[in-house]
Amino acid sequence: MDRLESPVPYGTAVSADDTHTLRYELSFPQPVERVWEAVATQEGLPGWLAAAEPFVRREGGSITLRWQNTDEQGVATVAPGQVTGWGPTRLAEYTVDVHGRIRFDLQSRGGSGADGTRLRFTNECTGPPAFRLDCLAGWHQHFEFLVDALDGRPKDWSTWNLERWRELRADYEAAGVSAGAA
Repeated sequence: MDRLESPVPYGTAVSADDTHTLRYELSFPQPVERVWEAVATQEGLPGWLAAAEPFVRREGGSITLRWQNTDEQGVATVAPGQVTGWGPTRLAEYTVDVHGRIRFDLQSRGGSGADGTRLRFTNECTGPPAFRLDCLAGWHQHFEFLVDALDGRPKDWSTWNLERWRELRADYEAAGVSAGAA
């Protein structure tokens, strides 16, 4: 199969009935602290994913993620929830409506921290197989935005369209992700 060009490795999915576990493992040249700022602060999240307001940065704190892009019906996701895991500069976990549990686990790729960051991402969500494909394509595209944001080019949401998402979704479907594990 000929996968689309992407700076982001393709994610995997394991499903049991309508419960899906999506996983991505990404590697960034930036230090852990820089990646942490992007995935775990009100200032960083809007540059690649969603506005976070409120965002109480501790386990048990409240969070509402407001996606700045829209679905095929033109609706932007608003997902209230809670911070369900927190370990500064290494673990940020949010459990929110629509997307379930979203977990960012960061590790330095080298001993000094200057060698970059490995990000292990997990999303546990519930929905039909089509929702799993939607989420795989969505996360993949948002991680492409994260690559750009970490390089100093946050997403200009006024340029958002569904073309890339549709390409990624078709690619995941062609890979057989809708029928089982990727």
